[in-house]
Amino acid sequence: MSLFLGELIGTALLVLLGDGVVANVVLKNTKGSNSGWIVITFGWAMAVFVGVFSVAAVCGAHLNPAVTLALAAAGKFSWADVPICIVAQMLGGALGAGLVWLQYKSHFEMTDDRDLKLAVFCTGPQVRNTLSNVLSEVIGTFVLVFGVLNMAAPAVGLGAVNALPVGLLVLAIGLSLGGTTGYAINPARDLAPRLMHFLLPIPNKRDSDWGYAWIPVVAPIAGGLLAAYVFMAFR
Repeated sequence: MSLFLGELIGTALLVLLGDGVVANVVLKNTKGSNSGWIVITFGWAMAVFVGVFSVAAVCGAHLNPAVTLALAAAGKFSWADVPICIVAQMLGGALGAGLVWLQYKSHFEMTDDRDLKLAVFCTGPQVRNTLSNVLSEVIGTFVLVFGVLNMAAPAVGLGAVNALPVGLLVLAIGLSLGGTTGYAINPARDLAPRLMHFLLPIPNKRDSDWGYAWIPVVAPIAGGLLAAYVFMAFR
């Protein structure tokens, strides 16, 4: 139960603060309106820091199915606990996205741009090219997971001491690699909020871009597993 609740709460905090900074930047009439990419990347980095720091002592703070699967593949996490983790992460992502909607409900109503409303919840490419988009997410997630694997304690995961380094790692990925697809690098961060966009009564919303939705799920998992195999090759 501590594993489930830790991953749920940590992922909810991650998405609440991460999607929250996007809402603050892109929605109409917020205090942070149009403050730009640097604010978004820094906000996401701090979202990772808060999520990891808050629950690391309880569950290892994966907060990402790609990380969970990679840790299991590298022998640092039990395969038996993988389903519990992933279900908790998906539910946490949905909870965090729902709280963002509540927080910014008035601003969703004021915003006319339907693409920006979707962007609060999930990622999308600047240039639609399936191969390039997949490679972007594979590369970004490889960098994330390879870094995490070198920080994670044996058979546990991340500790609170790793929270800031992981946050800085995500900041680097966002600044350097995020301009192509928005660096989902986490299926729970993208798919669960995308489902919430589909379900929530957001006025004048567009479709949830299901044609693209498989890429920020499959590519991060592939990138994470590739990082695990490279990590093991050096051990």
